[in-house]
Amino acid sequence: MNKELSGILKACRDFTVKKATAKKRAKNIIFTTMSVAHVDDDLDAPGEVYYAEKILNNGDIYTGKWSDNCPNGQGKYLWSDGCMYVGDWVKGKTMGKGKFSWPSGATYEGKFKNGYMDGEGTYTGCSNDTYRGSWVINMKHGKGTRDYVNGDHYEGEWRRGQPDGQGRYQWINGNQYIGQWRNGKMNGNGTMIWASGNRYDGSWEDGFPKGNGTFRWADGSFYVGIWSKDSREQSGTYYPSGSQTGTFDWDPQDVYSNDLLGCQISPGERISAYPSQKMVAWPCEGEFLQKLPIAKSPKANNAGPKRNSVDGRLSNGDGYSWGSETDAASNSVLSEQPRESSEETRSIRTDDSDNSRGFQPHCIKIQPHKKPGTTISKGHKNYELMLNLQLGIRHSVGRPAPATSLDLRATAFDTKEKVWTKFPTEGSKHTPPHQSCEFKWKDYCPLVFRTLRKLFKVDPADYMISICGNDALRELSSPGKSGSFFYLTNDDKYMIKTLKKAEVKVLLGMLPAYYNHVRAFENTLVTKFFGLHCVKLTGPAQKKVRFVIMGNLFCTQYAIHRRFDLKGSSHGRVTEKSESQIDSTTTLKDLDLNFIFRLQKVWFQEFCRQVDRDCDFLEQERIMDYSLLVGVHFREVSGSGEPVTTETLNSGVRTPTANADQSGDVSTPRISRADMDLLFDPSGWASIRLGINMPAKAELTVRRSDFEAQLVGEPTGQYYDVIIFFSIIDILQNYDISKKLEHAYKAFQYDPTSISAVDPKQYSKRFRDFILQVFAEDT
Repeated sequence: MNKELSGILKACRDFTVKKATAKKRAKNIIFTTMSVAHVDDDLDAPGEVYYAEKILNNGDIYTGKWSDNCPNGQGKYLWSDGCMYVGDWVKGKTMGKGKFSWPSGATYEGKFKNGYMDGEGTYTGCSNDTYRGSWVINMKHGKGTRDYVNGDHYEGEWRRGQPDGQGRYQWINGNQYIGQWRNGKMNGNGTMIWASGNRYDGSWEDGFPKGNGTFRWADGSFYVGIWSKDSREQSGTYYPSGSQTGTFDWDPQDVYSNDLLGCQISPGERISAYPSQKMVAWPCEGEFLQKLPIAKSPKANNAGPKRNSVDGRLSNGDGYSWGSETDAASNSVLSEQPRESSEETRSIRTDDSDNSRGFQPHCIKIQPHKKPGTTISKGHKNYELMLNLQLGIRHSVGRPAPATSLDLRATAFDTKEKVWTKFPTEGSKHTPPHQSCEFKWKDYCPLVFRTLRKLFKVDPADYMISICGNDALRELSSPGKSGSFFYLTNDDKYMIKTLKKAEVKVLLGMLPAYYNHVRAFENTLVTKFFGLHCVKLTGPAQKKVRFVIMGNLFCTQYAIHRRFDLKGSSHGRVTEKSESQIDSTTTLKDLDLNFIFRLQKVWFQEFCRQVDRDCDFLEQERIMDYSLLVGVHFREVSGSGEPVTTETLNSGVRTPTANADQSGDVSTPRISRADMDLLFDPSGWASIRLGINMPAKAELTVRRSDFEAQLVGEPTGQYYDVIIFFSIIDILQNYDISKKLEHAYKAFQYDPTSISAVDPKQYSKRFRDFILQVFAEDT
């Protein structure tokens, strides 16, 4: 009886819907299967939101909120292959909370952004392989836990889809590892605890013990030594427990061949297809769209004119086309409304809006890229100095040396630990003959810097070739404010800076703390030092030239279009150059800065943590006057040399198309170009580190006319896709008597808070506060 009643009620509802639909058809629009010619006969009123059910010819079905000819709000999309998404939509993209299901039974439930799994979410595989935690562009990135199908469990930090950072891995057999990871392998300092009670504490590399470590047995005996899979490098001492008697037959290599066999990392379940790969661009004239009868308020027929899409095909007034995500990325389908040209937009923003509020207009012009510096060739005043430097480096690095541990003794940091070598022109037992003048060469703390190069993963042969190869060094056009000269290697990998005696003293004094800091924090932003040397010319002058070898931040395949030196002070922090005079080699300062750099959440959090650590270290060492060097590469530059903007609308990112038709410049809703590159080329993640090759958004800012009182301008909502590089440089100036006198003198004339020479504690706080205004989270 209940079944019969349900059937009657269902028939009544169906009849009522059909009757209401028939009336609306007669009164307004007849809903039938539409061809391309009639697709623009039924356009939505802009901003109108209503419930819709739509069937695609390929069998896909969408039901839910609909606005502006695409999903907007809560909705469900069912693909013909069985995949399904239920959740929030914004402008045709999955955005917000939602759940994606695969035909295999796998599910992801959590945050989405521009079609990607991005934010907090849980993935449960078809075999119950489960990850709960943070995602960035479809990759596990941030903090998260994973339960593997074989029963293993990992909890800790992730990067680029792999365990990376601090984490704990528990095997089903009871073994566990607690420590540092890199690219999915045990790497760094960590502890392996076996179910038997044995444990290893020490250094790891690529999943195996490497370096200093201690193996302890459950009975209290232990072995301390240097570990390596190569038995020739293995050395150590065994200490028996008090209760142990007799001989003990054990080989440290047994740890590699036996104990670690049950400690393999599970590969886990792979995701067959990402939700972003299933997204479509709404809607295309190339496919037919069926509309089911829906209860919808009548509206006027706003048929718009047809126009050509960017790929030359006919598009309806909506300006949309159906297609795959790859098609959308490569063809850049049209959006609803044409926008003003970049010239007009910039004119409106800077002249009308900004000037009315007392803002200074700013136009960005990218000059052709040029390689900085002048090649030092024969006849140059520093040609012989360059030859001496290259001879000395070749001697220092090429000299045979025993394998070194990362744990250095205090004697290695002794400031008296230096080696003088004489280089006569005719050569000697240890030096080759040469065509330069006779000189003496000094290495400061050679063991420390050799170990630093090892820590920074600098290959000795590559290091020598870069500095001492056939190619000459390049001298930068003018010395810095300190009077130091800078030289670049031809491959741009290394920068050589001449130092004053006081700076050498500061570096040697802070060297132990510096070594411990860069060893503890792999992502440190402070300058990387690779060597400290001195050339003493023979003869009456006895001239000494001291110099340090550093990594070059801007060694990259990307052209650096803008570079900024930021301190957080305002007095004298402006470059007196017009926009037309600024090129890729111009170093701009705090008051020239006209951007806020927005990083993804995980990267921004890591950036904040590292800035705090580095500033604490510099403050403890009484260092001040350092700065953050920032290099900016604009991803898209127009033919006229202007960066192309990315416009934001309703949380969806919109960037101008590169090949819009002549009838009007149009824009397309899509993710940032940097994110798109990472999606289609996940290997690009490998080159990204904190401060290196980082995709970001640069938001244009404008300042008031009294700009010196406003370090960071007001955001305009105008964005650029950029790749940025940054590092803390000039860390060899302590707060000595000269800086104290400078502070006292300038404080009488200017605002004491605006000058650079201040106490290290005050300098650190001001620097942090400023940098964390310049960098922000991309929301």
